[in-house]
Amino acid sequence: MKDTHLMIHNATIEYFNRHTGRVEIEQVYGGAFLRWIYGTPSGRLMLHALVKRACFSGFYGWLMDAERSRDLIAPFIAKFGLDPEEFAETPESFASFNEFFHRRLRDGARPVAPDSDTPVFPADGRHLAVPDLGAMDGFFVKGQQFDLPALLGDAALAARFARGSLVLSRLCPVDYHRFHFPVCGVPGVPRLLNGPLYSVSPLALRRRLAGLWENKRVLTEVRTERFGLVLVLEIGATNVGSIVQTFRPGRPVAKGAEKGYFRFGGSSVITLFEPGHVQLAPDLLRESARCRELYAWIGEPMASIAGDR
Repeated sequence: MKDTHLMIHNATIEYFNRHTGRVEIEQVYGGAFLRWIYGTPSGRLMLHALVKRACFSGFYGWLMDAERSRDLIAPFIAKFGLDPEEFAETPESFASFNEFFHRRLRDGARPVAPDSDTPVFPADGRHLAVPDLGAMDGFFVKGQQFDLPALLGDAALAARFARGSLVLSRLCPVDYHRFHFPVCGVPGVPRLLNGPLYSVSPLALRRRLAGLWENKRVLTEVRTERFGLVLVLEIGATNVGSIVQTFRPGRPVAKGAEKGYFRFGGSSVITLFEPGHVQLAPDLLRESARCRELYAWIGEPMASIAGDR
């Protein structure tokens, strides 16, 4: 990436919407709080004293599990323009806001690209790609290097993926919060790498990228026939109560099959491919080269098999 500043102007976040073909401005849930926490001395003091700690997110999650939190659902849908026709259940059926937050979608709401040579995005959200981690001189902000060994918690595994391709899929609170397998294969046992819960919003990452490899995260190795070993990591964040896995390790999974879900909060999924195994989607590469995220849904193509494979 030539200029590692993500497209953020005056605390607004730009992204390119694959569906509309336009550059759009993100509606940041809790944006004022994030700007205070990461942009002021008093906020940063509060961040380290309380906000990054699991107890803070656990308490907020408890509030979102309470029955009275149901009153937040209808205003949230109206404010952020969600389409209840996509939901598997009606908005009135949810017992709490958290139950609504990790809702399922109706069958067919997110078609999965059928081509076996096409990995798909693992989640709805805003996606940013690095085609070659070994050729990257920064990420989000110049001078902040991406620490792959710290992210994976395994130096040998990091060496294997050191020249690989990475896709960061960022979920906002307004997004569908179940995550899915980007490829078919056989997943191993998820490995928890515990840590604090910093925000993964660009408003936070442009100031402190290390949250991605310090935060609580879950790593799953997926062995595939066509793409080699694929790594999928779910990254926790502020106010994410938990990362829940719903798949069964050791059993083959189809591309697009549900892997799990996040409870309340913004969060991210990282997909890592071994060197030379995939060619990232043209629009994903184009927008990432501009340091701008691409908005797309789970099941849509994020890459294709490399031409020499």
